Amino acid sequence: MGKLFKIALRNLLRYKRRTLLTASLITVGVVFVLVFMAVSGSFKNMIIGQITDSMLGHVQVHRKGYVASIDNLPLNLNLKAGAVQRIEKVLNAQSGVAAWSPRIKFGGMFSNFTETTSIRLNAVIPEKEFAVVPLLPSRIHDGPKEIRRGEILVPDLLAKGMKVNVGDIVVIVATNRDGSVNGKQFKVGGLLESVHGPGGRDGYIHYDDGLEILRMEEPEVSEVAIRLKKFDGLHGFSKALEARLAQELNKEGKPIFEVHTWEQLSPFYNIARMIDVMTFFIRLMLVAIVLISITNVMIMAVYERIREIGTIAAIGTPPGRILNMFVIEGFCLGIVGAVIGNVVGVVVVSIITMSRITFNFGMQQGLILNAQVNPRDLVVISATVIIVSVIASFQPAFKASQMEPIEALRHV
Repeated sequence: MGKLFKIALRNLLRYKRRTLLTASLITVGVVFVLVFMAVSGSFKNMIIGQITDSMLGHVQVHRKGYVASIDNLPLNLNLKAGAVQRIEKVLNAQSGVAAWSPRIKFGGMFSNFTETTSIRLNAVIPEKEFAVVPLLPSRIHDGPKEIRRGEILVPDLLAKGMKVNVGDIVVIVATNRDGSVNGKQFKVGGLLESVHGPGGRDGYIHYDDGLEILRMEEPEVSEVAIRLKKFDGLHGFSKALEARLAQELNKEGKPIFEVHTWEQLSPFYNIARMIDVMTFFIRLMLVAIVLISITNVMIMAVYERIREIGTIAAIGTPPGRILNMFVIEGFCLGIVGAVIGNVVGVVVVSIITMSRITFNFGMQQGLILNAQVNPRDLVVISATVIIVSVIASFQPAFKASQMEPIEALRHV
């Protein structure tokens, strides 16, 4: 086998220009795919991070049927204190949970004593909420990065439209479950940048203020948001949690809870899927580049060396050995292209990262692109290139191995 590699390398070096052009084409394909995967992967991760770490959390638990009616924020589908205790017991037994936060979500009317508009409110326990969505404090501006009793964090665009500033007094009016209306004055503690851009109407108040304005006799929550220690284990954790909570039944023997990942709760998941689809097609392009280039160079190699093939066949070289010789040439071209492409790709990605390219997402300004090459991608791309190189060289190699020595020697 060692001799076959020497012969294959010698044959490749005999046609330096053609070998260089083919290896360069493979290298360019590998570099292009690596850079695209690194940049698009970084962009995708930043989108997911902005959504999960500043608003949603990784996983959410609701009462059965709540998400189907979530646009109405139904208070009659809140989780009672006993149900929350069950969830807490289950979560404390899960090693993958980093933090969890109970939330009360409800709609209300926001008034500055002159104008009135609608608002969606999240009543949270600050220390727990900040542990689940650590980027939430970074969205608060023009005020302390905290949620205090008697204060409200107002969405930035709503504040501009209603002409309210930090320190102003506003009134929140909400309807509780039994239909009675209650109002409470709040001080504007800070303005909140929206994750989604224009249209964001989610404000934050303290959990105790939420209980007071809704006149809840005992603590209730609309949802429990969960942050995981390892985001990569999202789907495994959600399935395990769903299976565990499915054992919790009501008096009618039906499940009490439902579990949803951020993917099921955010429309931005479709953007992440589009990036994955584009990455898949870019990989197909790489396969096509390698397949066409290797097939072309091997067909030319067989055509130009027909008499040589006839000679080695005439002196007793088995067809299998001839086939291996040409396949190894394609294998070597694949290795050279993959190795050089990986090196150049990593250098290009490093340059992009050091350039500190910025972009905007929603209302988030100046997000820095942090492109990184995943070692697994290097392995997958290299393996793909080498395997496709071998496959592309197999047909010309098989043709060469099946040549009749006498006919090959007569070839001019």
